[in-house]
Formats: sequence, structure tokens, C-alpha cells
Amino acid sequence: MLKYVPNSLTILRFILIPIILYFIFTGNYLLGFIFFTLSGITDILDGTIARKFNLISNFGKLMDPLADKLTQISVLAALVIKDIIPIWILIIVMLKELVMIIGASFLYGKDVVVYSKWFGKLATVLFYIAIVVSLITKQFNVTGFWGDFDIILYCIALCATIFSLAMYVKCLYQRGFIDKEDLKKEKQQVIIKKNEK
Repeated sequence: MLKYVPNSLTILRFILIPIILYFIFTGNYLLGFIFFTLSGITDILDGTIARKFNLISNFGKLMDPLADKLTQISVLAALVIKDIIPIWILIIVMLKELVMIIGASFLYGKDVVVYSKWFGKLATVLFYIAIVVSLITKQFNVTGFWGDFDIILYCIALCATIFSLAMYVKCLYQRGFIDKEDLKKEKQQVIIKKNEK
């Protein structure tokens, strides 16, 4: 029975997304905060149980990070639409995810995995904290320094995200997951095509 718990918690996070968005769009930021926090707790429990009892599955390896990213991007998009945070925060996050998807395409069909590092996890935690602060400050109409404190957290989270992305690309290249010879060939082909024109 326990073996189904991690995947059930992952599925629960998908179910919580529309609930969180509903409360944000209806202006009930306190309930949005509560359900968003619940989503974060299920994420922690999911990983802890899976590792402690060796219940890691292919479903979990695929869907767990997807649930994280979908929750984060959906909530950030909702906060942008509600004019709580600036759109450039969402754009940078989405560009980072796009690069990660491209990186994953290099690994497709290869028996290799690039594991999440502490700086990647730090960025995720910082985004969660920033979103929580946004919801709380909006709910209680906090102004002044503390009213803008969430933006400071978003900037720190974005710095951690960009650093994490740079380390991810570096890891792919140094370990040979990106074929350096293929990159050279592609570069030569581009030069040849330009000369032909």
C-alpha cells in the first residue's frame, strides 16, 4: 500500500493547481496561500517517502518535476495576470524551462541522468517563499518595504535559477552529454551555407 503513496501525492499536486489558481483569481489569497503551502508539503513528503522506502518509480521521476514546474509557472502566471508581480519574472522562468527542455532532448535515448543539485533546489525553495510572501502581502495589503519584499526574493530566486541553468549546461557539455563533435559539424555547416550564399 505504501508504494502508491509517493505517486498519489504527485497526482494530488496536479489536482491542487486549479484550486490554487481559483482562489488567486477570486482574490482569496489566504486560501490560495494555504493550498499552495499544502502543495509544497506534499512535494516534500513525496520525495522523502520515495527515497526512504526506495519507492522511486519511472512515473515519479517524470511526473514529480513536471508537477513542480507546472505549479510554479501556473501560479506565477496567475500573479502576473492579477498584476501582483511583473511579467519579466515569468518570462525569465519560462525561458529557463525552455532551455532545460532542449537540454533534456540531448539526453533522450541516452542512459544518463543529470541529477538536481543544491542550487537548483535552492532556486525552487526561494520561488516558493517569494510566492507565499506575494500571497500574504496581497491578502493583508502590506505596503512599504515589506510590500515589495517579495520582488527582492524573486530577484534572488532568479539569480539562483540562472546560476543553476549555467551549471546544468556546463554539466551536459563537460560530461559529454552534448556531443562536441556534432556541435562543431553544425557550426561548419552554417559557415558553408553562408559562403554558398
